[in-house]
Parts: sequence; structure tokens; C-alpha cells
Amino acid sequence: MEQPLPAERHRLILDLLRERRVVRVAALSELLEVSEVTIRRDLEALERRGLLDRTHGGAVATQWLRSEPPYRDAILANPEAKRSIGEAAAALVEPGDAVYLNGGTTTLEVFRHLRAPGVKVVTNHVGMALEAADADVELLLLGGHYRAASNSVVGPFATGALRRTHATKAFLGVEGISVGSGLTTPVAAEAEIAGAMVEQTRGTVFVVADHSKVGTVADFVIAPLDKVDALVVDDGIGTEYRERLLQAGVHVIVAGAMAEAGVGG
Repeated sequence: MEQPLPAERHRLILDLLRERRVVRVAALSELLEVSEVTIRRDLEALERRGLLDRTHGGAVATQWLRSEPPYRDAILANPEAKRSIGEAAAALVEPGDAVYLNGGTTTLEVFRHLRAPGVKVVTNHVGMALEAADADVELLLLGGHYRAASNSVVGPFATGALRRTHATKAFLGVEGISVGSGLTTPVAAEAEIAGAMVEQTRGTVFVVADHSKVGTVADFVIAPLDKVDALVVDDGIGTEYRERLLQAGVHVIVAGAMAEAGVGG
């Protein structure tokens, strides 16, 4: 059998990933009749294009998110996981912290669970302002253009005000977190706000996301993965992807678990 050319191998690998979601280097090597070294190079090339994420001994398919889910739909998606993540993330906030929280339903759960005294919250999330009367926090709501899809404000006014602040911790909701593509979202204005929060944080950057966001890629990059210190996620995260994140230097905190996994970079 004549060995397939690189482009043909790449197509076959992606076809298998769409069918199986996970592929192994050894199995691909045998199927395509090329060395495991060649297959690893193929997987590296496809990862650089954002088409998959490598794992130990293989790869997992990347899920592409083409559009932003409506806020009402997002509220109904994985509510128990988001509450658990919010509680675990809020427990990481210390007295006197200045905290960034961006738009989204998971960050709203973080806000709802804040208990540490003397905390200052800087946010573009309008929903947090509506609930602040019952919260023992100092809240700075950024001004800007209101987006109903995220129940938040964005644009030059919001980013301008944000860049005049700093925080000791940031908790970012994202639509996608991927080893190959970093933190992403389908809306450019949301990426700008979240990216500015990363840049202005003088402490730890956390991502708060349920397992459906892990391995997902959207059109606009918030920040590369090396800007993230830790991911707070529910126990639906796959073991292989969790290990890949740990290898990439991201501390993985599983909400509800008795112990944390790995060491952050």
C-alpha cells in the first residue's frame, strides 16, 4: 500500500476524530502505515491549526463554537455544575481581595457565593449590580454598551475604565478553553474585556468553566493558555484533557473534590 501524503493523512485523522472523538498514536500509525514519530508530527501540525488537542498518547477532537448562546439558554445549561464551580471559586477569594469578574452565568455564581470580608469586585456584568444590594462587597460596575446576549457592558468606555484599575485575582468565564488555542469566545468585544482583565491582574488568573467548555474553540482569542494559573471546573472534565492541561502548567481545581490536582505554573 502506498503511504498517504501528509495532507491526506491529516484528512483521515480528522475524519477519525469526528467519528470517534479520541484517537491514539499507535492505532493511527498502524492504520496509516507510517511511524509513530510521523503521526506525532501530524498531530502537532493539526493542533497548531486549532483542529485538535493532543493528549498523552493521542489526541481529542476540538469542538468549534460558531455563535454565542443566548443568555437565557446559558442560564439553563449545567446549572448544578456552575453553582458548584461558583462556590469553589469564591472560596479562593481572600479578605481584602480586589477581584475581576467578567460577563457570564458562571461568574455570576462566583459573585453569589462570595463570603470573604472587604472584597472589591470590578465587573462588566449588569446582573451582579442588580444583586449587589444583598452582597457584602464593594462593587465597581464598568460603563459601556449593553449586550443583552451576555447581560454585560462592553466597548471603549468599559475597557477604558478597566485599564485604570488592577485586581489581585481574576475569575473569567469563557466559551472555550483549549490547550492549542487558549481562552476563546465568539464575540470580539467580550474577548477585549476579558483580555484586559488578564492584563490588569496583579495576581492569580482563574478560569471558571463547566466541562462543556473544555476543548472548545471560538473565533476570538482572549489570552493564550500560559496566562492562566488555574481552571475551576466540574467533575465532568475528561481525565485525558485534565492531564493535558496539567502538563501545560494549568492548575486544575475540580469543584466538590476533596483535593486539588496538579501544580500550577
